[in-house]
Amino acid sequence: MSRELKVAIIQTELAWENPEENRRLLSYKIDAILSTVDVIVLPEMFTSGFTMNPSAVAETMEGETLNWLRSKAKQRQALIMGSLVISENNKFYNRMVCVEPSGTITTYDKRHTFTLAGEHNVYTAGTEKVILNYKDWKICPLICYDLRFPVWARNTENYDLLIYVANWPKVRISAWDALLKARAIENMTYCIGVNRVGQDGNKHHYCGHSVAYDVLGNRMDNLPDNKEATEIVILDKDVITKYREKLNFLNDRDNFSLEV
Repeated sequence: MSRELKVAIIQTELAWENPEENRRLLSYKIDAILSTVDVIVLPEMFTSGFTMNPSAVAETMEGETLNWLRSKAKQRQALIMGSLVISENNKFYNRMVCVEPSGTITTYDKRHTFTLAGEHNVYTAGTEKVILNYKDWKICPLICYDLRFPVWARNTENYDLLIYVANWPKVRISAWDALLKARAIENMTYCIGVNRVGQDGNKHHYCGHSVAYDVLGNRMDNLPDNKEATEIVILDKDVITKYREKLNFLNDRDNFSLEV
């Protein structure tokens, strides 16, 4: 069992609706990670920015970006995660893809489409919560607006790591900050949020605030605001075990049923 997990957080600008350019830029950033890592996390819609024009950028699960991810995951011997626009069965999805070095792919479709931006009108919402097992770590991948809905993230599976990828705008960044910390504390889990920086094609501004919290809500990273940056955080499963056994908070969680 791997007790430590090294996670690289890539906080970056994104070229608007330009998958080829984003793959080029992200290749450079991934290649610039000098040390060995287990997981590399990219933002939401990392090939395009948060677009409501999916037909301009959509790919299939056999498209160029998935082939690129397979190649980079194998090259770096790391799990690479991030969301992009996927076309499948005549529908569009904001889909998190988690690509392992072996080529194995786990996917999660964003459950809570962002109605304020009309995402629900063009993207089909997911219906399944996903827990990915990688190097004996149980990882729960979620996307942006999912962060506002704690029931969906509730740690009934005893997962070890909660990861949110996002295009979360500067105007509402205080909510991002508060909710990520809350998700770590209430679920007694490591919680990582990866947000973009820069301005998108709709002139929305993004300031990053990518972050990693431990199971007690203590911040673990030193990522800057408003700048592109990559940082590696080291997670320790013994910390999870120590505090879950000592405090037992998850044992007192409420039982509930969820209708999707």
